[in-house]
Amino acid sequence: MDRAQKAESIEELKSVFADNATVVVTQYTGMTFVEMSELRNRLRKEGAVVKVFKNRLAQKALDGKVGEKGDALFKGPVALVYSADPVTAAKISVQYAKENDKLKIIGGIMDTEVLNEAGVKSLATLPSLDELRGKLVGLLQAPATKIAGVLQAPAGAVARVIGAHARANA
Repeated sequence: MDRAQKAESIEELKSVFADNATVVVTQYTGMTFVEMSELRNRLRKEGAVVKVFKNRLAQKALDGKVGEKGDALFKGPVALVYSADPVTAAKISVQYAKENDKLKIIGGIMDTEVLNEAGVKSLATLPSLDELRGKLVGLLQAPATKIAGVLQAPAGAVARVIGAHARANA
């Protein structure tokens, strides 16, 4: 890898760390091409990415922003898993690591905070951004339907009283 390629990789890594709220650091020792492809496909379906970078380039891209704890994540063959949604990358990585013991969660970087393995696993238990949006819309719509029902009830009662009165007089 020449200097231009290294500089390009460092810039790509800087944008990965800047544009994604959470970056999960995993070790993939012993994984076959088929297993790695399966992980990539799962991640792609949810809008996430897994990429392998040189550890030294990742440390240069971080430029000491996460300290020694962050630099310690980059030992051995590591792959970075990231997505626009802060929960998706962690959720899929943890799920795949349960199914395939060759993938190990080392930790993660959330903005400038360094997460250990337990932190990434707890992040994976949170609902995704889409799930939260769905719940919020459901909560907002529920009171509106109740209000509409309450407002229609008196009008329906008045109509029934007038109808009963009309039938009694008829």
